Amino acid sequence: MDILEVIKTRRSIRKYKKDSPKDLDIEKILEAARWAPSGLNNQPWRFMVIKDKETKDRLAQFTKYGYIIKSAPVIIVVCLDKESSYHYQKDLMAVGACIQNMLLEAHSLDLGTCWLGEILNKKEDVEKFLNLKENLELTAVISLGYPDEKALEVKRKSLKELKIN
Repeated sequence: MDILEVIKTRRSIRKYKKDSPKDLDIEKILEAARWAPSGLNNQPWRFMVIKDKETKDRLAQFTKYGYIIKSAPVIIVVCLDKESSYHYQKDLMAVGACIQNMLLEAHSLDLGTCWLGEILNKKEDVEKFLNLKENLELTAVISLGYPDEKALEVKRKSLKELKIN
């Protein structure tokens, strides 16, 4: 698929089939993330892959969108490594680019994802639950699996509306 087609057709998926993605596909997704741009090439992102049902069920309690976490066979926790960071705001943008790479690679593999940000409302509790080291700051939780719903059609603003004169 052409990269612009991948970008235009990717949608958030909130319901998943029970089958788990292949480990090779998860590695491809993390590999795509690894190649995101970062200032000074510091690569400040770190990943935790969660497949264990009990851990996912407990993690789901930290967000009103817990049903998405419970439905997904795989959860990828994305963190900012503050020890690798040289500029907090720039590094958060780099982590965002890393996440976008993951979402696009997953879609190109016919897998669905959802970038869960609302869970950040309980960031400290989640970090404690996951037993993250002090240098790791939760930035996102990504659900991953084979879609069990049809992606919604979305409208976008015109480019004219988005350009600043």
